[in-house]
Parts: sequence; C-alpha cells; structure tokens
Amino acid sequence: MADQNNPPQPKPLSAPLSNLRQPQRLITTHNSSGLAVVHSDEPFAWQAYDQDNLAFAVPYTTSSFPPDLNNEADIATHERVVSSGTLGLVNPRGTVLRCVDFAPGYACGMHRTQSLDYGIVLEGEVEMVLDSGERRTMRRGDVAVQRATQHQWVNTSSTEWARMMFVLQDCEKLVVAGKEMGEDLGTNSGLPPSGN
Repeated sequence: MADQNNPPQPKPLSAPLSNLRQPQRLITTHNSSGLAVVHSDEPFAWQAYDQDNLAFAVPYTTSSFPPDLNNEADIATHERVVSSGTLGLVNPRGTVLRCVDFAPGYACGMHRTQSLDYGIVLEGEVEMVLDSGERRTMRRGDVAVQRATQHQWVNTSSTEWARMMFVLQDCEKLVVAGKEMGEDLGTNSGLPPSGN
C-alpha cells in the first residue's frame, strides 16, 4: 500500500494498460474567420497506478469557472496543470475530465473527493461500494453522481478490463452532522492531495 505522504510515482504509458480501445482527445477552436476548426487531435496520455491494476488519463482540466477561452487561455492552463505533476483527483476551483481503466477483479481503495463527480461506465461492469455498505452494480451507460461521499469502485469481471469516465468539479466544503467531510485519498491512490 502507498504512503499518503509519499505516494509512488505513476508510470507514464504510451497506450492503455488495458486491451480496450485507445481513445482520442479532440479540442476545437476558431480560425481567423471565426469558423470552428480542430485545434488538436491526440491519443489519451495514460499513467499506471497500483501495480498496473489501474490507469488514468486526463484529457482535460479547467481551473476557473467560467473558464476563459480567449486566446486559448484554457488550453495553456490545462497543459500547465497536467505537466506540473501536482494535480490531485480534483483541480481546485476547476474541473477534471479523467478516464480510468480497472484491471479484471480490481477494487480501488475506499476514498472521498471534495467534489461533485459524474462517473459514467464506458466498458464493462463496475460495482459502486459506499462506506455504509450499500452496493450498486453499474453497466455501460450508467451514471453515478458522487456528491463528496466515501466510495470505492470494483471491476466485477475476473477476465475483462472496465473503463469509466469521470468529470470532477470542485465544490464548497461539505459539512454533515457538524463534521467537515474533506478529501480522503485512501491507501492506494498514488495521487497527491488535491488541495481544495
């Protein structure tokens, strides 16, 4: 298990760890005539975690709301955030678009983000486990709206990889029954604290 104060460094990958299709990220912009054009078209950049049982790709982030699209400011900010090596699960005052591949039978650690997250199953079958013991099985196209709750993701297949796409949005500090419910990265995230 990883030490939260010294998480293991993720391993950069040139392709997914899984046998799932390599997705592309297309960013649009405007040409000098004001017409929509493709700014860039690139494969996802992946990083391996937890002994190659988990892989993350971060196709995009924003660092303010509303984001500033003028002069490609949002693109430059995204590139700076991703290359900094300090991006946690959540980007303070912004959003993170993250694709996650889970190895067959893999269960990530129980964790909580201080954020409002949309988690969509793209491939496979994933069980959402909450700290209350409640469990729900999600299939392709199902969406979980995680509202700063303690949770875990489990790939229910013993033979096939699963993939989810997440949009994580920073949120105000949440207080439940007089207790502040801050970020809890668990034991195997391998990510730095988000700092929100």
